[in-house]
Amino acid sequence: MTSLRYIFLIILLLISGCGDSPPEIALGFGIAQGPRNLDPRLATDAASERINRLLYRRLVEFDDSSRPVPGIADWEQLTPTHYRLTLGDQGRRFGDGSWLTAHDVAATYRSVLDAATGSPHRATLMLIERIEVLNEDQVDFYLDHADALFPAYLGLGILPASRIQQNQGFERAPLGSGSFQLVAWPEPGRLVLERRRDGLRIAFITVPDANVRAMKLRRGEVHLVQNDLPPELVGWLREQPELKVTTRPGVNFSYLGFNLEDPVTGELKLRQAIAYALDREAILQHLFQGLGRKANALLPPEHWAGVAELTGYAHDLDKARDLLQSLGYNDRHRPRLTYKTSSDAFRLRIATLIQAQLAKAGIDISIQSYDWGTFFGDIRAGRFQLFSLTWVGVRTPDIFRYVFHSESLPPAGANRGRYHSPLIDALIDQARAEPDLAAQAGLYRAIQAQLLVDLPYIPLWYEDQVLVTRAEVQGYTLAPDGRYDGVEHLIWKPQ
Repeated sequence: MTSLRYIFLIILLLISGCGDSPPEIALGFGIAQGPRNLDPRLATDAASERINRLLYRRLVEFDDSSRPVPGIADWEQLTPTHYRLTLGDQGRRFGDGSWLTAHDVAATYRSVLDAATGSPHRATLMLIERIEVLNEDQVDFYLDHADALFPAYLGLGILPASRIQQNQGFERAPLGSGSFQLVAWPEPGRLVLERRRDGLRIAFITVPDANVRAMKLRRGEVHLVQNDLPPELVGWLREQPELKVTTRPGVNFSYLGFNLEDPVTGELKLRQAIAYALDREAILQHLFQGLGRKANALLPPEHWAGVAELTGYAHDLDKARDLLQSLGYNDRHRPRLTYKTSSDAFRLRIATLIQAQLAKAGIDISIQSYDWGTFFGDIRAGRFQLFSLTWVGVRTPDIFRYVFHSESLPPAGANRGRYHSPLIDALIDQARAEPDLAAQAGLYRAIQAQLLVDLPYIPLWYEDQVLVTRAEVQGYTLAPDGRYDGVEHLIWKPQ
């Protein structure tokens, strides 16, 4: 049944459709959040990383199980600590016409390793002892210790060495060898790229409100929208004859995070009570309308280091209440927590439903919502008890070091909950040193099983990927992690 909110949207669309839309010089791609930084060494937000994939070529890509495969280079392991990268023939022409060489590869990675650059990728790549250029096509990486995952760390876009030396501001003036190049960035909410092989222009238009994005799509002001759409709005869009809705299972991991230094949320039994009080099936069925699947670990089961047989916390209010009672809580003395989230309307609805579910178990939640910048700033600074976020585009199991190792407290990493576990630290260190990938996968599976016991995060779900296109857009392939690579092959036939 269509809600009043979407009846209002339909009326709004009918009213706004009375005028003529201004002609578009580019295909419009409606997005909820715009990119912030087009320097692949510095970008951390999902929108920037997705745009950067279009602007820059990478040495290494990933297959469907997240195993590294050649990008613009192949590699061979000469010793446990010595890798040789050989560049191929494709993807080596920068947007200014110059040829991408091994010198550009070395300059890119040396700049990341330079502390003055301030790259968030430096911590992962610190195992690189030195880089030697052999010739225009080959470069050697020497490591200070063996790491069988090393090729998977080489996923950064390659920048031209000459521009690095000139201190070019790539964050606003990118120059890569990708399939697209920047044409214009006239304002924060509009970024125009041009496809190099045929000149097709795509304007990435930031429209934070999902209803307005749908309105623009319906009117033809934008031509495709990907994700960040409430499920009931997706249902309404399915009914529009000029639009096509495509979905596929996603791999981006949503979770509840805790401040483990807080005297309340630092208590394991309380976190277990929250896990039992949550009814994820109900949230996925009624709020997501089936556009998602439960998660029991950060890595999805289809990942080469994923765990298919992990069993999460089933909804059980009696167990939740028993755990709370063992901590001294009762109807007159209930735990009271603050739950921080973004101001996005759908995220607020999720938070409100979680609030109602926890209340049934005897846990009171106060929701605090903020604009994205303020919210994320508080999470990075540790100013929270409970929050929800999503890890996007995770490919390598080294994410566990970045998120859960005790040496990865911000700003050195993303252990924002201040989780400390000697067992997890030892398993992470052992996994990194393990030369056999099968044995390494076993260690990472053990890590995921132990995290489900310790609950620094409560796994929630992997949301489905959703694409809505107008009839004149064809050939866009939807990726499981939400990247925008589908624009490389799409066909646009303006009407």
